Amino acid sequence: MKFHAVGGFSEVGKNMVAIELDNGKTFIVDCGLYLPPIVELEEGRHTPSRLKEIGALPNISSIEKLRGKVCAQIISHAHLDHVGAVPYLERNYKADIFATPFTIEVLNALARDNMINMKNRRRPIHPNSHFQVNGVDIEFLHVTHSTLQTAIIVIHSDEGAIIYANDFKLDNFPVIGRKPNYARLKKIAEDGVHTLIVDSLYAAAEQKTPSEKIAREMLGDILLNTQNDDACIIVTTFSSHIARLKSIVDFGKQIDRKIIFLGRSLGKYVNSAVRANLIDFHKDIEIYSYRKDIKKILKKVAERPDKYLLACTGHQGEPGSVLVRLAHDQFPFKLRPRDHVIFSSKTIPAPVNEANKKALDKRLREKGARIFLDVHVSGHAAREDLRDLITMLKPKHVIPAHGDIPKLTTLAGLCVEMDYKIGKSVHITKNGQTLNLV
Repeated sequence: MKFHAVGGFSEVGKNMVAIELDNGKTFIVDCGLYLPPIVELEEGRHTPSRLKEIGALPNISSIEKLRGKVCAQIISHAHLDHVGAVPYLERNYKADIFATPFTIEVLNALARDNMINMKNRRRPIHPNSHFQVNGVDIEFLHVTHSTLQTAIIVIHSDEGAIIYANDFKLDNFPVIGRKPNYARLKKIAEDGVHTLIVDSLYAAAEQKTPSEKIAREMLGDILLNTQNDDACIIVTTFSSHIARLKSIVDFGKQIDRKIIFLGRSLGKYVNSAVRANLIDFHKDIEIYSYRKDIKKILKKVAERPDKYLLACTGHQGEPGSVLVRLAHDQFPFKLRPRDHVIFSSKTIPAPVNEANKKALDKRLREKGARIFLDVHVSGHAAREDLRDLITMLKPKHVIPAHGDIPKLTTLAGLCVEMDYKIGKSVHITKNGQTLNLV
């Protein structure tokens, strides 16, 4: 079996791999964007040439020779660093796209927003089901993460299972959906796992990643137990984090606030979840995606701000986001001293994000807003979750993924603790590199 590291092995993002079986049949798994440089783009400039120029697309030249061998394009979940490059690159291959229903809906929305007509058929696969492509059996196993219908991908080969677990967390108390499919993972392990490609992002965090239930309790404590009767409440979080959005809505109803969602990406992900029949909380909110509509509703909010809970884009301080525009008085609504601004998120550790977020925090403090930071738990497995997964699966080979060399090396170090050998059974790779695994 040959493993081709295309993207996500020299940076955080741009995740893409190609798995070439002994018979030549090749499967692309994930095709994501590198997000930090995109933050600097103006709206409407997401063209393929521009994205390539700024290094936001995976460099697929290393697998050009495999173009005619690709049997399927498989997407693990709906985050942009895993699915965002699909509309721009999928036409390089004559191969259907397989993803969970929610991910398909997000993918379709991305293509519509960027006015792209995708070439290949999109085929929805429900979690905990399997399908065949050119005689190869593939499974989508349900796993928890910070967006809906994330799948661990299992490609069954003659040498054993090839498992792609990139991204995930082991959450036994999820806010939406079920806990991970441990039973099936253990059964696959009994039959033999050849290679595990696994998320290394938080391999240095010596803990088990807390459940989303903890983030829900943190958020509820602020919304239900702070003095906010005379304040407008503004919450910002990842637009793709549907479980977190559900918690925001649930608590907003408890405090009898009118709940308004503001921003294009929020509309995109919520509407995708509605189309996939995964939520019903959309009935309790109003969503405004475009600037003219946002201005109109905020003019109304300004009349009685204490009656509203606003969920908006801008948790990373992104230029052009709703929260940044609010902080700079670009809407007919002025933040007042003691208005609540809750960041149900953490800043993604990239220089551009850190600078933008610092500038936003400064502006909010100048306004006198009450700021609540880090009301959040991660969607990624920490060191002890990773240890448990590797122990459960007992793979012959481990390939750390989703990180730069220091992150990959940290996970490799954990594997060494578990008696794997660097370069022999645990493999640190870079973008463009190919491994021959026996």
